[in-house]
Amino acid sequence: MGISRRKFLGWFGGLSATAVSAANNAIAGSNHHFKGHPDTMGVLHDINRCIGCRKCEEACNKVNELPKPDQPFDDLSVLDQKRRTHADVYTVVNQFKIGKDNVFVKKQCNHCMEPACASACFVKAFKKMPNGSVVYDESVCVGCRYCMIACPFNIPAYDYDSALSPKVTKCTLCFPRVEKGLLPGCVEACPKEALIYGNRNELIKIARERIYKHPDQYIDHIYGEHEMGGTSWLYISGKPFSEMGMREDLGIKSAPELTSGPLSAVPIVVGLWPVLLTGVYAISKRKDKVAEEEKEEAVKAAEQIADEELKKQIAKLKLEATKEKEAAIKKEVQKALDEAAKEAEQKAKDKAADAANEEKEVE
Repeated sequence: MGISRRKFLGWFGGLSATAVSAANNAIAGSNHHFKGHPDTMGVLHDINRCIGCRKCEEACNKVNELPKPDQPFDDLSVLDQKRRTHADVYTVVNQFKIGKDNVFVKKQCNHCMEPACASACFVKAFKKMPNGSVVYDESVCVGCRYCMIACPFNIPAYDYDSALSPKVTKCTLCFPRVEKGLLPGCVEACPKEALIYGNRNELIKIARERIYKHPDQYIDHIYGEHEMGGTSWLYISGKPFSEMGMREDLGIKSAPELTSGPLSAVPIVVGLWPVLLTGVYAISKRKDKVAEEEKEEAVKAAEQIADEELKKQIAKLKLEATKEKEAAIKKEVQKALDEAAKEAEQKAKDKAADAANEEKEVE
């Protein structure tokens, strides 16, 4: 069944009529956040054991069938520059000079227990799975990129080469592999067991045991245990995480608490109008599961309707909405930082008081 012009035009009016209702529903639901699956899995990255061999990068590239990089994986000169993940690279290893030591850190999606990307996505393209993975369904994505704004770790990347097929990319924790009982590719390839895959609670126990047995080798902090409500990817290290480009000012509030409210407050129609013109097939497939040939017909109809004046109005609305989102998020993040600062100040006062009491007892 082909998509009719009347049906397509009906979407324009229907979206306007239902957008406010959808936005209100999103706001109402923003106070209820998913708390994670019991017995969820994860990965512990022992930074002390990482040698920067890039075997994990190579395995990730192979498992996900990604384009080969310009420089081979055994070329360690790339470690001289700080890199980040992007559309064709789901994980990178960076080198940091801390004192006299070279420290290597693997970076990828941290697979939050309560993902900001999932909370911000109004079409539910992101989902936290029982095994710990945060997965993405490109068939429903409309390319709004709210997930990229929401992520506190700056991970999701956008495939700009596919304008009519919006796609966000990131590490999947090798979801298809672990569903078959296999290890994530990077974990399997690590020659020094710097990466351990297992039950998240057990990984935390392992991390605490290493810290307890070797207090001279590890700082007393499991990164990801509580940051932003906790993540499925955990880190332990002998060096401060802040010196490795890892944020320690995030507090323990889950990301949705900081992002879902502000993002949901933006009228949903502002995000839908632009993507309707270039990604209408993604919406039609979600509604009616139309066939591939209907994609061209829908896009052609959109091009005929969208004149230059409409495009200008949409661009203006989108810019205003983006500013509104960023301001709201900035306000909430600052609030969280202030609360964390107050908590740290109180702990310092308590510690000083305890020390004073101990001195009095000694006297």
